[in-house]
This record gives sequence, structure tokens and C-alpha cells, in this order.
Amino acid sequence: MEKLDKIDLKILKILQNNSKITNLELSKQIGLSPAPTLERVKKLESTEIIESYHAIVNPTSIGLNVKTFVLVSLAWQKEQALNNFLEKVKAIEEITECYIITGEADFLIKIICKDIPTYEQLLFKTLSQIEEIERLKTLMTLSTVKNSAVLPFNYKD
Repeated sequence: MEKLDKIDLKILKILQNNSKITNLELSKQIGLSPAPTLERVKKLESTEIIESYHAIVNPTSIGLNVKTFVLVSLAWQKEQALNNFLEKVKAIEEITECYIITGEADFLIKIICKDIPTYEQLLFKTLSQIEEIERLKTLMTLSTVKNSAVLPFNYKD
């Protein structure tokens, strides 16, 4: 892991909260002049501590009203079960996140789609057709209580 000082941590916190901030404003907030501020940001990017910048779109504002989490258990006895499953999951646009987990299932996937009929079709016509899946368990979200993109580490001076 790259050694980060207090200024780097401040930069990361500020950029996680607002990646559209200008370099000039960022430099004012961290107490450095613009040139060394830009140099630090470029280093954070080149070392892939900052992986990318992107817009966070409100799903409901574009008609994506259903968010589910699905616990997936694989049929491990099938040849190449893991690789085949991962390849198929990566091709399903509605699956926005996929994690290998421990506990009662092997994977946790996050699905975002338009409505319940769309989810039902995805479940029965796509997911249940993946032969490497042994069992699916849907967890339907009702509302979002917290959804933070700011990583939890000590940013204090």
C-alpha cells in the first residue's frame, strides 16, 4: 500500500465528496499551491489509489425503481462452475455488483432494474437458466437508509 500523508488523505476525502472541484479550489482547501496539489492528485491517479471519476446517477430518476440483492449458491460439482458463472454474470447489465462471500451463500449480487415484472423476467428467464447456479435467494430493498461513496478511514489532521 502506498504511504499516504495527511494532505493526501485530505485530497481523497475532498475528491470523494466532490470530484468536480477545481484544482484551484482543492489547493485552497488543503493549503498548498495549485502546482503541488495537481502533482499529488496525478500521483494518486497513477498509483491507482484514485481509480476513476464518474457521475453517480439517481436510479429512480431514470426509471430504475427496483433494487435487489440476491444470494447465489453455486453447483460446485459442475465443471468450470466458477468461471462459467462469472462470465455469465458479467454479461448481465442489470447486475451492478457481484461479491464472493462467506456464510449461507457463495455470492451476493446487486441487481437494479425498472420494475418487479422486469426483475421477475430477469430472475426466471436469465438467472435461473444459469446451470451453474444451485440456489437463489432474493432480498428485496424497500428503501435506502445510507449509501456513501466516501471510504471510512481516518482523515483527521
